[in-house]
Amino acid sequence: MRSTSARSSVALLAVVLAAVLVTGGVAGPVVATTPTADSSSAIDASPATESIAASSAVTEPQADRPADPSTEDTVGYVEGYWYDDELPVDDRSDAVVDESELDAVVYRSMARVERIRNLTFEDGVDVDVVTRSEYQETNDDRFTNVTDADRLEGNVGYEALFMVDRDTDAMNSTKSVYGGSVAGYYDPETDEIVIVSNNPETPELDELTLGHELVHALQDQRFDLESLEGTTQDSDTGISGLVEGDASHVENEYERRCRTDWDCLTPNGSGGQGGVGDVNWGIYFSIYQPYSDGPNYVDHLREQGPGWSAVNAAYDDPPTTTSAVIHPGSDREPATVSVPDRSSEDWRQLRIDGEVANDTVGEAGMVAMFAADTVDRNRESVISADDFFRGGTGEYDYDQPATDGWAGDELVVYTNDDADAASGPGAAGDAGYVWRTQWDTVDDTEQFVDAYSQLLATHGAESVEDRQDTAVIEDGGYAGAYYLERDGRTVTIVRAPSVAELPNVEAGAAPAGENELLALEEGAETVPGFGVGVAAIALALAAVVARVAGGHGRN
Repeated sequence: MRSTSARSSVALLAVVLAAVLVTGGVAGPVVATTPTADSSSAIDASPATESIAASSAVTEPQADRPADPSTEDTVGYVEGYWYDDELPVDDRSDAVVDESELDAVVYRSMARVERIRNLTFEDGVDVDVVTRSEYQETNDDRFTNVTDADRLEGNVGYEALFMVDRDTDAMNSTKSVYGGSVAGYYDPETDEIVIVSNNPETPELDELTLGHELVHALQDQRFDLESLEGTTQDSDTGISGLVEGDASHVENEYERRCRTDWDCLTPNGSGGQGGVGDVNWGIYFSIYQPYSDGPNYVDHLREQGPGWSAVNAAYDDPPTTTSAVIHPGSDREPATVSVPDRSSEDWRQLRIDGEVANDTVGEAGMVAMFAADTVDRNRESVISADDFFRGGTGEYDYDQPATDGWAGDELVVYTNDDADAASGPGAAGDAGYVWRTQWDTVDDTEQFVDAYSQLLATHGAESVEDRQDTAVIEDGGYAGAYYLERDGRTVTIVRAPSVAELPNVEAGAAPAGENELLALEEGAETVPGFGVGVAAIALALAAVVARVAGGHGRN
């Protein structure tokens, strides 16, 4: 989770999701450090010519090739290479590229990105090709130097979304998502692209991943990716909808032309990407939303025309919520939601670097929460596999009735002496949280409450007698007491270790009375035969993981 006030230590929930904000593949995680390895190939693809002026942000493609093309002014031409030039590597059966050949491959790919995106690069881009083991060593480094408070915030934040239980460290779940599926990334701090190969002996270069990451390099040169910094998890992911939607749109067209017009390098076997593996699908679905909805968002901008002009202009005013990307053209303005501290003297809002540990989950995060169990045959999913996977096509649907009325939210972590003294993921059980959500209409609140009640039920929650809208999960990774309150279009969720502690976390929680909101029904322990079929889901997920392989790290 990330505080709405800037703080030097970004907590895990935001780190995880923001990590994806600038990655490629379907482009994935943000990587702040750059892998270095003796066995990697590297080049400096810096054009010899001077950088073009930043003011000439859009350059028209040449209808007829000029007699004297230049890297600065000619779209589709970089350092002597046209976008459709043939190279000796095109005739090989694999995608292994020697260091002496890499310059030409990168220059031609830059020219191809220019041809599609209708922008010229201002500078060259360094490219490394590393093995997956080398990348994973660096990936592990990203998750070190995390304080206990950061770790508690992340564990409580993901537990609130029923994604990471008390037996699992959210840090490890996040690390596994990135370590096995990333195919490449761009790091704006070093202006470098890293391509990750699964072949440790002779690393192969995936040209589509290279093309995707080159889009991020082009974006950084033209629009300064590091300046596109959100203040919450949801705003970061919303911005990523533009950034990744742009890159994915170009990648999709690049792939089409590789099938019809261009010779392109494609690795043998897995395509240079990791397998599905042991993935936390709740976290993954949160991460994937920009790649799912971003291309449609960019399509909407391109319809405003002409060409890419509306997309280029959007970098001056990017989307600030995932809702804006899920519903392009809706012009939704997020509501301001706050959680003042109404706890007792034994409880307090968690602070990190002096700032309250709060965050906005957003519409996409809520969809991921309700869809996290779609691949678990032992638990009924609130959003069905058919509805989320669109019939096993490999496309995800984040426009869901239970969440499409989202107007705003804020989740704040609360701690006490017991939580501060505890260690490991189990410390989240001693902590608490208040999650306040706001909705467009009263009907929207009812749909959210119904879905959340179903989620509680699938995890074994039972109503507490003589306490209004209060439930308890007796054991397991989400054990504790839960209270729901609705006030007009606002729904507040409070969690504490016990019913007695609920009003200590939030004054007035769990009052005496009958249920008005909660309608808990026992969830099915086994869900026979998802409509899509587990095999079809696995194929769809494998295809998506293969795409969420690249990245354009920022932070």
